[in-house]
Amino acid sequence: MEGEVWGAFGHDPRDPAVASLRASDADREVIHGVLAEAFADGRLDRAEYDERSTSVLAARTLGELPPVVADLVPSLPVRTSSGRVPLVAATPGDIQRRAEEKWRDDRRNAFFGFVGPTVVCWTIWFAVGWEEGTFHGGFPWPAIVMAVTFLNLLKTATSRGPIVASEVRRLEEKQAKALEKKQRDQ
Repeated sequence: MEGEVWGAFGHDPRDPAVASLRASDADREVIHGVLAEAFADGRLDRAEYDERSTSVLAARTLGELPPVVADLVPSLPVRTSSGRVPLVAATPGDIQRRAEEKWRDDRRNAFFGFVGPTVVCWTIWFAVGWEEGTFHGGFPWPAIVMAVTFLNLLKTATSRGPIVASEVRRLEEKQAKALEKKQRDQ
């Protein structure tokens, strides 16, 4: 039920970043559906159902909705507006996915770091090489830029394992520090 409830919102109302957004009638209807189901199952009596329904109708922001059903819907990790689980609540699978995302981002950046300078350098070389309708290019220096940036692309593309493992270690250390801080604050 949890995925169905929070997945029905455009923005997860449990996320503090969107809690102050105005709630729509559709948002209120999702929560009202949870209340109606709980009343039909006998988890709420008539007085509780009426009281909570009134709270839902009076809710102005998304942040006011989750407390109304906090004891009716399982409390799984809140996904942020980016769709990620906060690092303190991340599972090993979440951490692995983040590490693989980092490698894909690194690979994409290396690709554009190869293509961009290559195009710019060769364009300059060709533009400067034309004199009086004849091409006098000289030494093809853009090949040096192209070789260096290609080596970076090749290294990044073929280093998936080490990059992912390094990022997993980094995220696990960061998670451990965040959990330690959270425990100290409680």
